[in-house]
Amino acid sequence: MGGPGGRTPWQGAWGMCPQKFKRGGELPTLATPPTSGAQNAGEPQADGGGQMGVQGAEPPGFGICLCHRFGYNQTKPMGEPTVFGRRIYYFRTTTSTQDEARRLAEGGAPEGTIVLAEEQTAGRGRLGRTWISPPGSSILMSIIFRPPLLPHQAHRLTMVTSLSIAEAIENLTPLKVAIKWPNDILLAGKKAGGILTEIQTSADRILYAIVGVGLNVNVKISESPLSTLAPYATSLSDELGYEFPRFILLQEILSCLEGNYQELKKGTDFRAKWQARLHPLGREVTVITPTETIKGVAIGVNEDGALLLATNEGEVKTIWAGDVTLKKEVGHEQKDNPRHRP
Repeated sequence: MGGPGGRTPWQGAWGMCPQKFKRGGELPTLATPPTSGAQNAGEPQADGGGQMGVQGAEPPGFGICLCHRFGYNQTKPMGEPTVFGRRIYYFRTTTSTQDEARRLAEGGAPEGTIVLAEEQTAGRGRLGRTWISPPGSSILMSIIFRPPLLPHQAHRLTMVTSLSIAEAIENLTPLKVAIKWPNDILLAGKKAGGILTEIQTSADRILYAIVGVGLNVNVKISESPLSTLAPYATSLSDELGYEFPRFILLQEILSCLEGNYQELKKGTDFRAKWQARLHPLGREVTVITPTETIKGVAIGVNEDGALLLATNEGEVKTIWAGDVTLKKEVGHEQKDNPRHRP
């Protein structure tokens, strides 16, 4: 399982330190998940296929900071995670982290279980679109939730996850993050990532939800299979001008998610915080839903994240799913490649 110098593949790939941090070059401390206990029966074991369940062992990239300038650095834990990151499954290659997470959820995996991959051969986004990401360049993960929510409230998970990603990026870099309804992460007006939320229900409750995240971290868009999307897609490294250590960003995302999810379970309404980042509120848009195309002004969202659209006919419609384009962007949207749009 170890690589050169004792590094696991995940540590070697995820452990580069950036040239600079927003906070004067300091390295954020990393949470150390629990190190006791054997893997449960039926859980994935390390094998030649690149799969590794980290329950019962120190997860690569958590607790150890690999810095090219300083070598191995044991960081001080900022606290054991309450929910997210206690159990992580890592794949060098898999069809989809969503598929792996669903299999684990069906087998009873607890809330907070995370599936990470370097590469997906059949990654997907909303409406069955394909998600493309060069191997070893992005955060590709799926998170299992078992939330106390009703099925129609599932989009609240998308809200808190996207907010957590935005907060993490802004905590660690000088970049400003916007969110395009319903699930896109924007940097400098371009798409840097997306979120896919899938649920399994029984009667009026959610048995489990799987929230998938695809975030372009160290993707050189112009040199990747996404080069045709250069006017519309970007990555952290493209915006920063240097590569950013993925595991540090991952840890910060999970740290933000810990707090936001606990607040969500207490009943906190995230609408105001989400709307403050939401694109394109107050603008004339075209919304393409599975059943119709509607034009109007995006005036806000409801508490469950549905878009409120003031139509040209004077109605206010509640849109639960659809693609939104600014009026001036409609012509450009036709050139967009749906393979990179969750």
